[in-house]
Amino acid sequence: MPETNLTQRPADVLNEKCPSRTVLNHVTSRWGVLVLIVLQDGTHRYSSLRRRIGGVSERMLARTLRVLEEDGLIQRTAYPVVPPHVEYDLTPIGQVVAEKVHALATCIESNLEKILGMQMR
Repeated sequence: MPETNLTQRPADVLNEKCPSRTVLNHVTSRWGVLVLIVLQDGTHRYSSLRRRIGGVSERMLARTLRVLEEDGLIQRTAYPVVPPHVEYDLTPIGQVVAEKVHALATCIESNLEKILGMQMR
């Protein structure tokens, strides 16, 4: 992971060169949001995540899990057994981010009728 010295330049998501923009993109991607929300329930295996998140392909789920792990939002625990057993959890910062993303999703769900009504205009 590249080292970034944010003490010289504060994070600014509006700055195109700020690494926070990349993390925001990972978190707010269609699958990133859903993975974070599901992992709020606790530890899940890959197959459990895939069942809970309707419509996600194996490739996209694997890719999403990898980038969220690289960002430090989720942790992957592999157990040395046959067949392989891998579990995914939120890290402490992942829990904070998941709460915010879940609040946004809940707001959209709560206002969906109004939003859809506005689209019909």
